[in-house]
Amino acid sequence: MKNEPYVITIGREYGSGGYEIGKRIAGSLGISFYDKELLTLAAKKSGLSPELFASADEKAAGKLSYALSAGFPFFGSLFSGGVTSDALFTIQSETILELARKESFVIVGRCADYVLRNHPCCFNAFIHSPLSFRIERVMTRKPQSRQNVMDEIAKVDKERANFYNFYSQKEWGRALSYHLCIDSSLFGIDRTAQIVEGFAMEKLKR
Repeated sequence: MKNEPYVITIGREYGSGGYEIGKRIAGSLGISFYDKELLTLAAKKSGLSPELFASADEKAAGKLSYALSAGFPFFGSLFSGGVTSDALFTIQSETILELARKESFVIVGRCADYVLRNHPCCFNAFIHSPLSFRIERVMTRKPQSRQNVMDEIAKVDKERANFYNFYSQKEWGRALSYHLCIDSSLFGIDRTAQIVEGFAMEKLKR
């Protein structure tokens, strides 16, 4: 399987450094990295607006307030009467599967571990850390009150959990859902990236 494209998926608590860790792993391995970039690709694939995908990004199913009359192309019954989160998730999932057939990459979020559950060369990690560590990281990146940061963390984590649990029928952040769960506060971002990469390469036998 050494010549097969492989994928490393990164689930993460908000503020734990999952994005940075995924970015570092991709850079170390010389492969592509997808986070928000996936939304652009999904939009291009479907002909829908990138803003439409951004508005529903990692949010659980539900009717979105976007009508076809707003200028979005018609794709038959899939979008009849409006665009749903389910339809957007389907397009996004198809985009991930298409990429996985062609290239190796690291991807953050988007329920990618579930979407790629049948992929023969996939490693799934989840990054978590204590709330205090995450608060300090978010405050450094986006200066604001501590209470606002706590509220933001709770909101984003809830949205990510609801999204993952709904579409995967597994439990977000639970060890059984991943190959590796790791606390990024123990080793820092760079070392955690190295550890995750090492586990992934061992599992994938690269």
